[in-house]
Amino acid sequence: MVEDSKVHQVEIFGQSYNVRGEGDTDYITEVAAYVDKVMRDVSNSTGIADTFKVAILAALNIADDYLALKNKASSEKGEDTEKAISSLVDRIDRCLAEEKGR
Repeated sequence: MVEDSKVHQVEIFGQSYNVRGEGDTDYITEVAAYVDKVMRDVSNSTGIADTFKVAILAALNIADDYLALKNKASSEKGEDTEKAISSLVDRIDRCLAEEKGR
């Protein structure tokens, strides 16, 4: 166990939890508040009250958000890489043309 970890008490969907973590208390609270919000949104939009079912649906929503952001970041990184490669190829072509002209 990490020595710097602390126990943070949070409330999610009406239940108190003791969360052990290395993070700042404000960050742990923010994470818990986000999970609470998603669970409440799921419960309100579906009418489901069963905590377990709400937690599973909330986890699916959070995972979907995460993967969408991850894929977007990966796609943007790929576009940046393609631009950089294209720029390098252009520079190499110019250098080769200059060498050929000498």
